[in-house]
Amino acid sequence: MKGIKKNLTEEYLYLDFSHQIEGCIFPLHTSVTLFLLSYCDCKIFKVCLVLTGESADTSLLKNVLSQHVEIQIISRQELPLIVQNCCLPAVVESPDSFCRAGLAVVLRHIVQRAYDAEPSKKGILELLGFKKTCLKACAEVSQWTRLCELTIPLSIENFLKESCDQHPAIPTEILQLEKKLSEPVRVHNDDKLRRQKLKQQKAAGAGPTLAQEKLKSQAHMQETSEDQDPSSQSLELQVAFSKLTVQEHPAAPNREPAHIRRAGACALPPLEHVFAEGLYFTLADLVLLPCIHHFLVVICKKLSKRLVEFPLLAAWYQRVQEVPGVKTAASRCGIQFLHLPELPTTSIEQHPKFSEAAGAEEHSDPSFIGGPRPTMTKLMEKGIEVMFSPHPCPAWTLDWNRLPAAVSPKEGKMSSDRALRKQQQLNNLVYVVTHQARPGDRIVDFCSGGGHVGIVLAHMLPSCQVTLIENKELSLIRAKKRSDELGLSNIWFIQANMEYFTGMFNIGVALHACGVATDMVIEHCIKTRASFVTCPCCYGFVQNTSKFSFPKSEQFKKTLSYKDLRRV
Repeated sequence: MKGIKKNLTEEYLYLDFSHQIEGCIFPLHTSVTLFLLSYCDCKIFKVCLVLTGESADTSLLKNVLSQHVEIQIISRQELPLIVQNCCLPAVVESPDSFCRAGLAVVLRHIVQRAYDAEPSKKGILELLGFKKTCLKACAEVSQWTRLCELTIPLSIENFLKESCDQHPAIPTEILQLEKKLSEPVRVHNDDKLRRQKLKQQKAAGAGPTLAQEKLKSQAHMQETSEDQDPSSQSLELQVAFSKLTVQEHPAAPNREPAHIRRAGACALPPLEHVFAEGLYFTLADLVLLPCIHHFLVVICKKLSKRLVEFPLLAAWYQRVQEVPGVKTAASRCGIQFLHLPELPTTSIEQHPKFSEAAGAEEHSDPSFIGGPRPTMTKLMEKGIEVMFSPHPCPAWTLDWNRLPAAVSPKEGKMSSDRALRKQQQLNNLVYVVTHQARPGDRIVDFCSGGGHVGIVLAHMLPSCQVTLIENKELSLIRAKKRSDELGLSNIWFIQANMEYFTGMFNIGVALHACGVATDMVIEHCIKTRASFVTCPCCYGFVQNTSKFSFPKSEQFKKTLSYKDLRRV
């Protein structure tokens, strides 16, 4: 990570444990995390299983826990205070003031730390995908992160519980994943690879699909096999497995034949999924594998006739097993892979129960005119006008010259002009909060970024506990560095999505929380019955999410459409 000094300090990893069924640890987030630790052969964390109930039976844990990871079992009351305010899994750095919480954040951190401990294992870092973005987008706005991190693990947990005494319904999320695997793959060198695939198809005729080739990948991974001709495999498999075996990508001539070069984009064949996110094996595959394995175990035992409905998922499951290190990690965690029969490919239309997610883009309307002026005109025509008023108290200013240098936004890696504007914004927010706060109050700076609000508040309100919550690790590390320079002892740092913070607090603050995040902050504060001081983001557009749909105002709904708000 650029700009960050690697510091392999002692860290504690806390995982929930409620129960286990037939070798599966619940919740599945714990199973997934332990599987990743085993795959990365990572031993640098002190791992603690946190009992969610007094009656949790731990006698059989040794059968499903990786023997090379030392694990301690504790109660929730023994958790550090900062972790008690978060959903698990969570990782805490000593001295318990910096916490990472939520499955995606924790898993990405494990991958980075495993690589930092052994930089020679470059394949570990490849799990983070192109530009290290795998599962980086928060689940509140990314449907893919939400599917991998939340909805698939939770839906399969429910599926497994129901399967104990009845025939459970297939989770909708499984149908969504099957559909995802049927969609064309988009990669950064998409055009080049599709032209290579077109050339391959022209030379061999209409070649087999990946679903038909799923068993060939195993032969390709066996270096002792001299009869296997890599050129007989699909281009996707060649590209994917050549990367895993540290070989060069399929060789291509410097200049493609004329008929390949002249082919239009619409004539190029789509790239098919090899792994969950496309051509390359990533963290997403390791998240999904334990979940899908336990799902398929139930399907094969109780609903075997339904297996034919998931040919792409079954092909993916078989293919992932052939990735170097996966079988070893599975055996350490007590996972015994299934041997599935070859399945005929089916189309997504054969799943009548599947429906597209709500909030799909409206049909294009050529007569629609968007933008701030047309939208404001529509509101004014309905008698809704913007009212501007003078500043209620121009004297709301901080004496920045008398404050320590590390308190100023200028220490947060920004230009002097931007730092001045930030100071002006802080004058208003800090004044309101400092006059609202009482000794002992807990104040949360949501979407804190580099801590421009939270650090000022922690310095000016030493009798209050201030918590910074931010999804971007680099910003939060910079904030902690500034806090350490000031010697602040009343401040916590939590890298997590907002919904993973479960602690009680008295005042919530958010300055320029992007997109729908301001709405989420306000909702979080209302649910907690906390006061809030927010200044919404000044750029971007409104976007429907799994948590919100717009317009929210009943009055606006009569005048504006979702499309109006998106184009403002």
